[in-house]
Amino acid sequence: MAIILRLDRVMADRKMSLNELSEKVGVANVNLSKLKTGKVSAIRFSTLNAICRVLKCQPGDILEYAEDEEE
Repeated sequence: MAIILRLDRVMADRKMSLNELSEKVGVANVNLSKLKTGKVSAIRFSTLNAICRVLKCQPGDILEYAEDEEE
């Protein structure tokens, strides 16, 4: 996949646990865990907005584009 999720890095920079972020964002812990590990194929803008508000960051801090390697 060409989109890389960096939620774990931003959370570590802010010293915020998954449980704390889950409570503040209002999203289930299991769903944030999937985001953190990159095991999702989509994210709602409302969720992204809430995460950015709580972590005081920009969407580009969490999402990164990398070109797929061609075989």
